[in-house]
Amino acid sequence: MTMDEALHVFEPGYVAVRGTRIIGVGPASELAAKHFVAKQTINASGQIVLPGLINTHTHIPMVLFRGLADDLELQEWLTRYIFPAEARNVTREFVRTGTRLGLAEMIRGGTTTYVDMYYFEDTIAEETKRAGMRAVLGETVIDFPAPDNKTWTDAMTSTERFLKQWKNDDLIVPAIAPHAPYTVSTEHLTQTRQIAEKYDVPLVTHLAEASTETEFMMKTYNQRSVPYLERIGFLSTRVIAAHVVHVNEDEITTLKRYGIGVGHCPQSNMKLASGVAPVPAMLKAGVDVGLGTDGAASNNDLDMWEEMDTAAKLHKLTSKNPTVVSAREALEMATIRGARAINLDKEIGSLESGKRADLILVSLGAPRLAPLYNLYSQLVYATKASDITDTIVNGRILMRQRRLLTINERAAIIASQALQKQVLRSLRDAR
Repeated sequence: MTMDEALHVFEPGYVAVRGTRIIGVGPASELAAKHFVAKQTINASGQIVLPGLINTHTHIPMVLFRGLADDLELQEWLTRYIFPAEARNVTREFVRTGTRLGLAEMIRGGTTTYVDMYYFEDTIAEETKRAGMRAVLGETVIDFPAPDNKTWTDAMTSTERFLKQWKNDDLIVPAIAPHAPYTVSTEHLTQTRQIAEKYDVPLVTHLAEASTETEFMMKTYNQRSVPYLERIGFLSTRVIAAHVVHVNEDEITTLKRYGIGVGHCPQSNMKLASGVAPVPAMLKAGVDVGLGTDGAASNNDLDMWEEMDTAAKLHKLTSKNPTVVSAREALEMATIRGARAINLDKEIGSLESGKRADLILVSLGAPRLAPLYNLYSQLVYATKASDITDTIVNGRILMRQRRLLTINERAAIIASQALQKQVLRSLRDAR
């Protein structure tokens, strides 16, 4: 399943890879005529070969806060639990451990590219590169002391160093990530835009996530988030906006006009009762919408198969229209549409000659995957992360027959269990 513009499906088919790129895709009947001689051949009989999945929004080290505080509204969850837990626990080594654990989870689930915004993003880049994953990594900047930078000046210095270090890397796209319009001042948002333009990197942010954000923006700036960001000149094609729940028709038109990429996180938004993003309207308007998990502290996993299934069903329910966000569209949001949302569609998101060799193998061996009538329906409504057998990024095999090759999974789990005790102790002592 190529997920290319024509949605070509070759059954049986082949994918040929040289180095980091795909050099051939097509029906198996044409393979002999191509005269390819492979050093390694993977027999994918009884499997579906797909482009790797793209998680357009997460905070990967927050896997270490998984289950810490559940069943709370957004602001209480943030201010009473997450922000204090981060202030007392997040260090460079904490981030390193969380990143390793999150990478193992994503590789197992067939995610090959993710968009992150957190602290100590240079450490996240190191671990991501070591594991062989692809990522857009945004150094988070915010208007109060953060775990990695206590002042705005320090944050800008650190961010510019990060951007210089990772610019033009084969796997890592560095970015600057102002947290949100309600946590970063107008002056500082403008500065982040200028830095993004200077280094030609993405701007990653949260946008219109909750009704409390809208209330704050109206009270503080007398404008909703999208028109406010338009007025201050923040919006451009380099912006990757997470959530985008509370937007109206005019604001959707604005998003399309500026080429904003959207990371839709249905499960996180549902769990925090933040609302339902108007995804059918955004898709109809031509906005580039991808899927994201958000951090595992509010989801509670990094499973893109669940996000596809949820996105398709959620919007059918809320619109009372079973035809919206079809299984095909949901799979596109996890692959090629997600690639467009993060401005990497010329490199990833579909299996096409010349693109990066990011692909996954999905086993059809589970009872719930038989019989097979429709590929899109089977993948979106029945497939689970455990059905992924192989994950390949940039031509490198990261998981083969369910065995991780680039991460010590057991060590990551043991390290995370030790930190769980530290986090609980820090919150208990603070009270």
